Parts: sequence; structure tokens; C-alpha cells
Amino acid sequence: MRRRSLAVLAAVPLLFAAACGSEGGTGSGASATTSAGSAPELKVTGAANAKPTVAFPAKVTEVSSYQVLTPGTVGTPAQAGASVVANLTVFTWDGKQNKLVGSTYDEGGPQLITLNEQIPEILRKGFAETKGGGRFLSVLGKDALPKEQQAQAPAGQSQVFVVDVVDVPGAGKAAQGAAADPEVKGIKIENPGGDAAPKLNTKTDEKAPKGLVAKTVIKGTGPEVKSGQSILVQYVGKIWGSDLEFDSSWARGGEPIMFQIGTGRVIKGWDQGLVGVPVGSRVLLSIPPDLGYGKDGSGDKIKGTDTLVFLVDVLKAY
Repeated sequence: MRRRSLAVLAAVPLLFAAACGSEGGTGSGASATTSAGSAPELKVTGAANAKPTVAFPAKVTEVSSYQVLTPGTVGTPAQAGASVVANLTVFTWDGKQNKLVGSTYDEGGPQLITLNEQIPEILRKGFAETKGGGRFLSVLGKDALPKEQQAQAPAGQSQVFVVDVVDVPGAGKAAQGAAADPEVKGIKIENPGGDAAPKLNTKTDEKAPKGLVAKTVIKGTGPEVKSGQSILVQYVGKIWGSDLEFDSSWARGGEPIMFQIGTGRVIKGWDQGLVGVPVGSRVLLSIPPDLGYGKDGSGDKIKGTDTLVFLVDVLKAY
């Protein structure tokens, strides 16, 4: 449903290892140290959940380490395999320029990260000890790379991550509550309840609505989504009339994903239809072409004349 991709940090997409010059490195080198002697020369300042500032000494530490700066107070730390919402600020520590590589604070909001083997171990250790509202520092040296890549890594530099944990979303994967018929002619929805995926059927001879339609199927009890927030969602998207599914988070393993809303980073129909929706809601969106992908369509499945139908579960907003 994106009109264009969220501006992902050049060295910090969800594959953290890219910041180390690795494709999926898992930290197979030396073990990390913990907070008491972990790169003590690095000084991190700034409020939690705001872009930090780091003071760097001239001498670079090339051994990986991590340090929990603020343990946090909300919920429990994320375990291996879980997803976590976090803000990340990354520097290249070379003892000279110490350049800022990028920060999610400059990129439109926090990222949803799955703590799998693609995340270097030294970062996973920091996440494992930090609750929501907490902050940790990680130094990724050569030893965070697979051994076969360590010889090719630039000498005299490390990557420094300052990570602010926003939330560990938990196990809920679908909107919960009583479901109502949205009463849109031609559209059928099955709501099985629990964390099961709903079923959307758009096979119909009915004409598609000319304008945007946004109907509540399950009304959430959380705060209303605000423009500029990042929302954690599950969704399925189909084409009106054909029942052709062109996208679905449920079909990609059933894990929620996150987008910024109300700022033009997704198609207009999402921006207009989901701002103001209470968190915890399931919403049916019928989106005409001019509020979708326009006259050019998108890819091989969506033509410029297609009306798009989405069923969206809004699970969280940050």
C-alpha cells in the first residue's frame, strides 16, 4: 500500500549488519562485554526518546560491546525472535569525523525490528536487557562480522548504535472485539476472532464507489491515530470486483508491520482513511484510483483504473 518507501537509513535498514559492511552477519566473533567497562570513553547525552548526541574520544575501540544506559520501565525486554519498536541513531567512529550515518528521528519515526539471526548478537544482547522507555549503546567492531569478512573490514573504525526502545508490542496480532457489518454492497468479510486472519471477498458485479469509503468493522478502545504517527498494522488488500489479492501482511507470516501515517509516505487513501481511527480497530477501506496508485497503477497486478479494497487492523500507534 505504499506510494513510496519509507526513507530507510542508508546503513540502518532492518538489516543492522549493513552498517558493518555485512549481509546478515550474526556476530560470530568475540563475545561482548557488558555495561561496567563497555566503551566508557563514549558519552551519550540527550533525553530518552529524543535524538542523542555522542562525544567520541580519538582512540577507537574496535572490539564489540554494549552498555545499558537506561533500563526502561515499560513491559519486559524483547526475547529472541520477538519484534520490538525502537529508534536508532548510528555513527561511524573513526576518531576523526565520527560521522552520523543516520537516525530514525530524522527518518519519520521508529522502526519495527525482528530480533532474528540477521541482527548482530551484540545488539540482541542490548535489546534483551532493555525495556520500553530505555536506552542502550552498542559498539560494533570487526568481531561483529563473520570471520571471513573481518579481514576486509576498514581498519581503525567501528559502528556505534544508540538504541531507544519504544515498545515491545507483544503477542496480539489482530484487532479484538465484536465485529459489525460495514454494509458496503459487494464486499463480504469473515471475522473469525482471536488472532486469526479475517477473510475479505471482493468478487462482485457491484460498481465500486467513486470516492473513499472508510467503515469500522471492529471499533478499538485506544486513542485516535494522529497524523505523523507510525502505526503497527495487519492488512489484506484486494482489487474490487476480481477478488485478486495483491498484498497481505497475513500472507507473509502473519507478523504486523509498521508505517507512518498522514504524511504522504503511504497512498492517500490510507492517509485519509486511517488518521482519527481508534487504536485497536479493524477498518474497511475502499480506495478509488486517484487516492491509490493513480493512472499508472502499480506492478503487474494493479491497473490505473482499479479500486483497491483493504481490511486493516490498527494494533498500535507511536
